[in-house]
Order: sequence, then C-alpha cells, then structure tokens
Amino acid sequence: MRLAIDVMGGDDAPGAVLKGCVEALELLADDDRLVLVGPEGLINDHLAELSAPSSKIEIEHAPDVIAMNAAPAASVRSMRNSSIVRMAKLGSRKSENPCDAVLSAGNTGACVSAGIMHMKRLPGVHRPGIAVTIPAFHGPIILCDAGANPEPRPNHLWQYAVMADVVAKHTLGIDAPRVALMNIGAEESKGSELVKSAAELIKATPGINYIGFVEGRDFFAGVADVVITDGFTGNTILKTAEGLAKNLFQALATEIFEHDPGLAVQFEPIVKSIYAKNDYHEHGGAPLLGVNGVMVIAHGSSKPRSFRAAIRNTRDFVAHGVNDAIARRLAEVAHVEKQREHA
Repeated sequence: MRLAIDVMGGDDAPGAVLKGCVEALELLADDDRLVLVGPEGLINDHLAELSAPSSKIEIEHAPDVIAMNAAPAASVRSMRNSSIVRMAKLGSRKSENPCDAVLSAGNTGACVSAGIMHMKRLPGVHRPGIAVTIPAFHGPIILCDAGANPEPRPNHLWQYAVMADVVAKHTLGIDAPRVALMNIGAEESKGSELVKSAAELIKATPGINYIGFVEGRDFFAGVADVVITDGFTGNTILKTAEGLAKNLFQALATEIFEHDPGLAVQFEPIVKSIYAKNDYHEHGGAPLLGVNGVMVIAHGSSKPRSFRAAIRNTRDFVAHGVNDAIARRLAEVAHVEKQREHA
C-alpha cells in the first residue's frame, strides 16, 4: 500500500508532519510506502535530523505551498506544483504510479478542490463531503458534512447519508447505524425545506436506519451513530465541540486543584484517561467522501501523534475497501434520486 502525505499541510508543517510520519513507520507492513510530497531538500533535511529509515519512504518533489488562507479553487488551478495538487494527482487512478490514499492537513478548501479536480468524483456523486468521527461518551459519532459543502442541496445531504452509513458499518462495525439529520427540532414539521426534502429522500432509501431529526443538545446523547448536515453547520459543531471539551477539562482541573491540590494528584490519571478517550487527535483525519479514491483531510492543528493516527486510520480505511463499498451502495440506491426527480 502506498500513502501520499502532504508534508507542507498544517499549522506546524513540515516538522510535525514528518515526525508523525516517522513515528507511523512501525505501523506499516513490509511492502507499504509513505510518499512524502513537498520540497525534496527540506524533506531530506528533516528526515536526516529524525534519523529516519529510508526503506519505506519515497519523496515526490513539490516546491510550492498553498497557504492556509489562500483562495482554494484559484490556488489549485494556478499552483500546479504545490504539495496539495501533486498529492491529489498521486491519488488519481489515472496516475502513472497511483497511491492508494492521500492525506493532508493543509487548506481544506484547496484539498477538496484538488480532490474533485484531479481525483474526480465517484459516479453519480454531486458534491463530496467530509465525514468526521467525533468521540463521545456513548460511542463515536460520524458527522457529515464537516466543511466541504456549506450550501448543499437535498440530494447532496441524501448522498452524505448513504455514504456515511457505509463508513459507519465498515469502520465502526455497526450493522444498522442510526442515521439522523441535524435540525432545530425533532418534530417533522420543523426546519428548512432543505432538511425536510433531504429527509424524504433518506426515508425512501432501503437499507438506511433513518431515525429522523436530531437537535444540537442531543448530538452527544447517544441517539444517533451518523448525523448529516450542511458543511457550515457541521464545521461549526465540530469546532464548538473541540473548544468546549478543552475548556471543560481546563475548568475541571483548575477547580479540583484549587479545592484540594492533593485531590488533584489523585484525579489526574482519571482526567487524563477521559481526555484521551475524547481526544480528536486520536482520530487523525476525516475522509472526503465522494471522490474517486481515498483522500483524508486532517485538522490544521494536527500534532505528530495526529498524523500517526491519521496514517493508521487511512490505512485501515483502504484495507476495508470502504470507498469501493460506497461506490457499490450509491449505484444500488441511485433509483431513489431519479424517482424523486420525476415525482
């Protein structure tokens, strides 16, 4: 298996990316390779500092970098030698020596644009969406979309439900994932025409365990395994959850220490254990569902352990054949959308 990594993507690139890649080498099979995409000289300098073995590493020279605040589509079109574009080309099935998956923590919009432009979309897919696995007390939740498509149409949300349902079955091991739509209320009469129309499509799809609408306060209550929403709302939920979790742990630690420093020492292992179970760094990245290949987009603030986890999870995603399963499932239920169009 060959995995292409954009070493220039992320707030702490290239150091954090390359350190995470080196740490992940022990997770690879003998015939696996990491293809590091970025400035060759810079990569070699960092690998030398890390004393990294070269037997499982290849380098794809890409001298340019798309900044985190750059205009996504325009940058992808104009910066053909950027690490994101070269990475996406390696993920294309038309590449002379294609990789099985690609991974970046760079500009999310640029990754999405490069994925659509060079890897293309799966047959029938209108707009790819990012599926993030969010840890929760009752078990992980797959949220889609988390930022790729802020202004979707009903059939986009329907496809996200179909694709995320497949992901939950293959990666979480849930036979009949509970699929819900994010809304301002659980009642069927509430919400925009977007979510109401998407709900009708999902309800008409055989094989989906659709449970209806879910409100924001119930997101972490364990009522659903898959939650579907637009990219604007999904990204807001994701980052609010990350910030709230961090704030709560800081507040808890401070209160315990101020109440009784000795008690804080006793509680420290428990707090660390809870934090580890709810740490997004352990999930590493999120697949861009709907592209014709495997693209995983990691958090911009990813640390070395985030990239290590992302490489591990990306490898599992490929090994489980999730993308091929998504393509087959989309073909099976294509009639639902066609019937809706002619209704």
